[in-house]
Amino acid sequence: MTPSRAAALWRPLTASLFVMGLSACAQTAPEPPKVEGPKVDPSLASMYAPIQDGDETIPGVDVSKMDPKNVRQVVDYKTGYPAGTIVVDPYSRFLYLVMEGGKAMRYGVGVAKAGMEFEGEADISRKAQWPGWVPTQNMIKRDPERYGPLASGLEGGIKNPLGARALYLYQGGKDTLYRIHGTNEPWSIGKSVSSGCIRLLNHDIIDLHRRVPKGSKVVVLGPEESGKGEI
Repeated sequence: MTPSRAAALWRPLTASLFVMGLSACAQTAPEPPKVEGPKVDPSLASMYAPIQDGDETIPGVDVSKMDPKNVRQVVDYKTGYPAGTIVVDPYSRFLYLVMEGGKAMRYGVGVAKAGMEFEGEADISRKAQWPGWVPTQNMIKRDPERYGPLASGLEGGIKNPLGARALYLYQGGKDTLYRIHGTNEPWSIGKSVSSGCIRLLNHDIIDLHRRVPKGSKVVVLGPEESGKGEI
């Protein structure tokens, strides 16, 4: 066979091998398996779904990112206080609404410095929906750039730090300046926070606000009583 004849035979074969090589390179890698996020109880997802509250829309809370202990739930609770009493445990960062039959509704809370400055019993003498808020002089002095423009107050709404509802505690007819309120910072629940008193998720403060009438008793525990009621 002449060299020219051999070259003619090799050309188609070489081209075929080249095309096959390109085809192999062009093959796509298999898709990686989809990683599913943590499964969420549908009832919890519904409990913390978005809420239309009057003119305000409260965003839903991603329950999968919450510590399970901070989700609103009924727990066994031993106390001498009657049903309807609110027990605040700022050191454990829980709030309990005492129920019948040795139970309580437990809410996770965020606790600011002011939330540790009152201890004892008080009454809810005022309830507010979408309360307004005025920063204290100490807050303005501490952070004038942030709070100075708000010195005249901030009207209620989704951007207000008191959240959707507030309960105002009085003792002997005098305002204690202690508040149980909502928050627009859901990630702060279960933590020590910079401002406010006792904050709950907006969904939870709406639930609590609905359950307790004016005149309800509130007990704020000291460190020596913290964590003793829940079984």
